[in-house]
Amino acid sequence: MSPRATRRAPRADPESGRGQALRRTAGRSATAVGESLAIAREYARPLVERLRVLGDRFFEPAGRLVSPLGFVVAGTALLLWLLGAIFGWQEALLGAFMAALLLVIAVAFVLGRTDYDVRLELNRTRVAVGDRAVGAMVVKNVSKRASFGATMELPVGAAVAAFRVPRLQPDAEHEDLFTIPTRRRAVLAVGPVRSVRQDPFGLLRRQVSWTDEYELFVHPQTTALDGSSAGFIRDLEGMPTRDLSNSDVSFHALRDYEAGDDRRHIHWKSSARTGQLMVRQFEETRRSHLAVALSLNLAEYGEAEADAADDFEVAVSAAASIGLQATFEQRKLSVLTQTGPVRTDTGRNMMDGLTRVEGRPTPRHTVVDLVRTAADQVPNASVVFIITGAGTTARQLREASMHVPLGVRAIAIRCGHGLTAARANIGDLTVLTLGSLDELGLMLRRAAA
Repeated sequence: MSPRATRRAPRADPESGRGQALRRTAGRSATAVGESLAIAREYARPLVERLRVLGDRFFEPAGRLVSPLGFVVAGTALLLWLLGAIFGWQEALLGAFMAALLLVIAVAFVLGRTDYDVRLELNRTRVAVGDRAVGAMVVKNVSKRASFGATMELPVGAAVAAFRVPRLQPDAEHEDLFTIPTRRRAVLAVGPVRSVRQDPFGLLRRQVSWTDEYELFVHPQTTALDGSSAGFIRDLEGMPTRDLSNSDVSFHALRDYEAGDDRRHIHWKSSARTGQLMVRQFEETRRSHLAVALSLNLAEYGEAEADAADDFEVAVSAAASIGLQATFEQRKLSVLTQTGPVRTDTGRNMMDGLTRVEGRPTPRHTVVDLVRTAADQVPNASVVFIITGAGTTARQLREASMHVPLGVRAIAIRCGHGLTAARANIGDLTVLTLGSLDELGLMLRRAAA
């Protein structure tokens, strides 16, 4: 036998077998540790929940009473007292005494009881952007003794307004008028009015709420359209269709009488002239139903975040203007966004709903998805307004228009500050470019022509 034909059996590598055993042992250990941690978490979960409840019950009120500076002073006093007691440092004990004295003085400032009757009055709870929102706060001393001066705070959104109430005799009143800025569309939480007592050092702060919280709706700015939103409607009852009916308001033609036809629709002059009964035939009409699809996707508006927010406000104002016009003309209206429909049973509810909408970058929910949803939810719409930003491409608008049913007029409005007003067509879709809200009425009249 030749040497080449002889093969040696492979030798087992002891290191590889030992390594595999170590890995198996490590894997079992890791699994055991993981299971132990999971069991420990399950047993500790009730304790953690209990500690959280206790913290909310006791520490949260303390956090409302003691300021961060007060916690620092209290912690410093405790630390200095421990150092002085352990090492016998007289300076540390003196510092602890001074810090504790500050806390005692602060407690004296926040103690005491004051009886007030506070009324918060808003002239209007719904205003438009730029309008004045005026309110009044009336504080009355209902106790039998004169009250000391106090500070009243009124939260308005994220801001807080402070009012100084002077010393009041029994049954005396003090009134403060205030104006709330309405530069942007928002839903502002106004109140509750709270009295604040705090020490001069700002260590302790005691608050007492006296009124409820109110909502102030700053509605989007709108413009009058003078009936232009209804310029696509053929008659008072709605747009005619190609479906024929035996009874409606849109006359189409005459035909021979058939058994079962309503005799009220017999045209007697034509019947006398032809010698046989002739009846009127009508085109079916549908009630005008306006659908407004407002895109909340900020990626379709300006490139910069601030520009996108401003362009989105123009879009919301355009949707509100069209919706208000439809409401005034008592036409059916549906307003839809990526987050769902907006209540349109009344003009007030529609404006409230549009005040609450917020733009957000939603790459997965473009204007195409919005129009598809609108077509499914409002199948009987006669006019569909697609309101989006200047970042929406012609391809996206074309794809969106493909979901609009046949026979339904579709209008796309691209909103963006500084854009030149223009009108274009993409197939059956009319595209309007809107640079400012004041141009909306003119552009709709052009689209209706």
